Amino acid sequence: MRHDLKKISKNFEMRGDFLSAESYGSGHINDTYAAWYDQAGRAVRYIHQRINHAIFKDPDSLMDNISRVTNHLYQKLIIASTSDVTRRVITLVPTIDGNSYYRDEYGNYWRTYLFIENAKTYDQVVTAKQAYESARAFGRFQKDLCNLPGQRLVETIPGFHNTRARFDALVSAIETDSLNRAQNVKEEISFALNREGMVDTLLNLQHDGSIPEIITHNDSKLNNVMMDNETSEGICVIDLDTVMPGLSLYDFGDMVRTTTSPTAEDERDLSKVQARMDMFEAITQGYLASASSMLTRTEIEYMPFSSRLITFEIGIRFLTDYLEGDTYFKIHREGQNIDRTRVQFKMVQSMEENDGSMIKIVNDCYQRNPENGIKIFHTR
Repeated sequence: MRHDLKKISKNFEMRGDFLSAESYGSGHINDTYAAWYDQAGRAVRYIHQRINHAIFKDPDSLMDNISRVTNHLYQKLIIASTSDVTRRVITLVPTIDGNSYYRDEYGNYWRTYLFIENAKTYDQVVTAKQAYESARAFGRFQKDLCNLPGQRLVETIPGFHNTRARFDALVSAIETDSLNRAQNVKEEISFALNREGMVDTLLNLQHDGSIPEIITHNDSKLNNVMMDNETSEGICVIDLDTVMPGLSLYDFGDMVRTTTSPTAEDERDLSKVQARMDMFEAITQGYLASASSMLTRTEIEYMPFSSRLITFEIGIRFLTDYLEGDTYFKIHREGQNIDRTRVQFKMVQSMEENDGSMIKIVNDCYQRNPENGIKIFHTR
């Protein structure tokens, strides 16, 4: 469907004349556009975004989450006398009625953000500096939201990182095998079932109070951090639709999963797939540089484990979707979801083989942080 951005923009406090708009970014969930406006003879940009309410079924609560989070981060930056506040937190443009979003006559939900200039996102990690900066930005994001006032945020996707539920869904798909596909992936099924012992670990630690629930991003990929064009600093965390209650280690694990892999998510040559320890070290350094003071001893201890758990989780989600007929993850060719599964499982295997190195890296990085002085002992 073609959207009339000029008409939609009239429902927001734009302060300018619409010039043009074009699709923007590499996201696959929402429809995102960068639009140019003439403001007193100067061309400026805004972001218009249509929320995919088929995925996010409660846009009202989602936008309430985002409003509360961005307002809180904005006030923290103001209190800290930060000079470039609107480049360091995404800023919602209100509707003419004072709301955070507009619903059009077709039932679509729209929001508008200030465009962050002189910064960009990257889809692929090229340097350790990028890995460090993205991890530092996500760690700072978590830390700054630890004291968000008010009631608990709404879970925009309930049970998103419930690894027990994800594993049970896989078992159900194997038992049902409605498309008779299980016979094609016996090795992958065996790999998954042999690691059931992983799935309850963080959930149990949360249940007994060893790991606290905090506000997490839940999609902590490199391309959700804006990098300054001149300094390469990670200045702003974006794409806040999945911001909700979670565990710090969910974000850390997903950072490691998406950043340490040197290949595409559906790489067929598994000899190329391995967890890069130089990138793991950069992520660990960046994350601890901003978040270490808020983390418990247990959270730090389980950083290596969380890396392979979250990688395992997305692997079993790909496998489940393959068995059920590729109904959730978009595929562009036959067998793509099982290729994705194999890449994730190869990454899990690589992390298992490098567990000792990963533990040492976490300990060393923690020791090098001047705020810390306690060595974390691992017995697993």
